[in-house]
Amino acid sequence: MDQQLNRPGPTPASEPVSRRGVLRAATVSAAAVGAAGLLAGPAAAAPTASGQQAQGRRRVPVDRISIQLYTLRDQLAGDLPGSLDALRRIGYRRVEHAGFVGRTATQFRAALDEAGLRSTSGHVGIPQPFDAATWEQALADANVVGCKKIVHPYFGRDASGQPIRDPAVYRALARDLNRAGRLAERAGLDFGYHNHQLEFVPLTGGSTGFDILTAQTDPRLVHFELDLYWTWRGAHDPVDVFRANRGRIRQVHVKDLDVEGGFADLGDGVIDFGRIFAHEREAGIEEYIVERDDAGTAPRSPADALDTARVGFDYLASLRY
Repeated sequence: MDQQLNRPGPTPASEPVSRRGVLRAATVSAAAVGAAGLLAGPAAAAPTASGQQAQGRRRVPVDRISIQLYTLRDQLAGDLPGSLDALRRIGYRRVEHAGFVGRTATQFRAALDEAGLRSTSGHVGIPQPFDAATWEQALADANVVGCKKIVHPYFGRDASGQPIRDPAVYRALARDLNRAGRLAERAGLDFGYHNHQLEFVPLTGGSTGFDILTAQTDPRLVHFELDLYWTWRGAHDPVDVFRANRGRIRQVHVKDLDVEGGFADLGDGVIDFGRIFAHEREAGIEEYIVERDDAGTAPRSPADALDTARVGFDYLASLRY
C-alpha cells in the first residue's frame, strides 16, 4: 500500500512562505539571529593568516548521509529506476522514503535493491484519530522496505489552516505519538517526529507545541528528526534545541535557508551547518538527511532535484568542522 503523505506543498524561495500560514515574524527573528553571527556562511570558519579558511578535524560520516525522497518526488514519479540509480552514482547509500511512488512496499524494496540503495528511514503519518491496525500495517510495510526508523512527518495546522494554538491538541498528539512509538518498538523500529516551524508558534498559555511534545513523549519511544531549516524559520537555534533534548535528536533534515527566508541548496544559503554539527554527539545524531522542499517545482524542473541531491551530498561529504 502506497503511503501518501499529508505534507504541505513546497514554497518557492521567491514567494513568501507566509502565504501558506508561516509567520513572517519567524523569518525576521531568524534574520536577526543571523545578524548576530549565528547564521554565518555555510561551514563558516575563521580565516588563517594565508587567507584560507581553517578546517576542523571532524566530518559527517559518508555512510550516514541520506536524502529525503520527497526532494525528488516528480523525478521519481517519471523514472523511478533511473532516479534511484542516479542517486547511487552520486554517492548515496541510504535514502528516506516519503511513500512508495505508486508501488507496493515489496515493489519499492525491489527497486531500491536494484539500485543498491537502502531506505533506512521513512515518513509515514500516524492515523488521526489513532488506529492501531492501520499503524501496524504501516509498520509492516516499513519492515518490508527495510527501514530502521519510521517518522511522523507533519503536524501543526487546525481545520482552517491556521497554526494550532490550543495546548490540549498537542498533549493529545503526544499521547498518540507514545502509542505509535510503543507499537513501532514491538515491530523492531525506532519512531520519530519531524518538525516544521509550526511547533514553535506560541500557544495559549505561553509554551510551544515543541515544548509539549518533548516533555510529554517517552524518550524511549519517540525521538526527533530536527529539520534545521524549519527550526530556524521557527526562530529557534538548533544548537539550543540539541542542548535541551540531549540524545533525542537522532536525525536531522539538512536544508539551507536563503537570505529571503526561502530554500537554497546546501552551501548556497546562510546556515552554518559546521557550527550545528559540532554538537552532533550532544544531540545524538545518527543520520544527516539532505532535503529541499521545492527542488523540482516550477520554476525549477524535476531534473533540478538531482542537482540539489548532488550538491547536498558533495557539501556534506566535504564539510569539516
